[in-house]
Amino acid sequence: MLNFCSLYSGSSGNSLFVETDNTKLLIDAGVSSKKIEKALSDLNVDPNTLDGILVTHEHSDHVQGLGTFSKKFDLPVFVNQETLDAMPKQRDKIADKNIKKFKVAEKFSIGDLDINPFSIPHDAANPCGFTIFNDDKKISIATDIGHMTNDILKNLEESLFVMLESNYDPEVLKCSSYPFSLKSRIAGPSRTSFK
Repeated sequence: MLNFCSLYSGSSGNSLFVETDNTKLLIDAGVSSKKIEKALSDLNVDPNTLDGILVTHEHSDHVQGLGTFSKKFDLPVFVNQETLDAMPKQRDKIADKNIKKFKVAEKFSIGDLDINPFSIPHDAANPCGFTIFNDDKKISIATDIGHMTNDILKNLEESLFVMLESNYDPEVLKCSSYPFSLKSRIAGPSRTSFK
C-alpha cells in the first residue's frame, strides 16, 4: 500500500500526506498546526503516529506551521542545509534532535520509504521535489516549479502518481494586481514583459 493525500495546496498553504502500512509522512506544513491536525483527523490519522515531515523549501506557504507542529508532536524534520538556514523562525522551534539533514540528489530512507530529493527551479535557497519509493511503487512530488527541466522529467518517469504544481499562468500573472517586483519574481528567469 502506498497512499497519497493532498491536505492543502495553493498559495495560502501546502501540506501533503503519504503513507504505507508502516510509515506516515507529511510533506511540508504550510498552514497552521491546528489546520494540519484537523486535516489528519479527517483521514483518521493521529499526528503522533507520523514518522516525520519532509520540507521542499522555506517559503511560508510551505513551512508556516512546521516548527509548531514538529515541536507539539516531537517529529523529525527532514530538510537540506540551505533550506534550514533560510527559515530561522521555524528552525528555532524544532528540537536539535529532530533536525534530519539530507542532500539534494542523495537518496535516504524513512521507515519503508526510500526518498530521492531532486532539484526544482524556484526562487528559494535549495528547493526540491521528491520521488518516493515503496517496493516497486513510485510516486513523485514537484511543487512550485517555474518551468520544466529534463532532470524533473527524468525523476517523474515511471511514477504511478505525480503531484505537479506550476507557479503561474503567464496571462493571469500579467493581468494580476501584484506589484511588478512580485510579478518578476514569479515569472522567474525567463522574464515576461508586464507593460
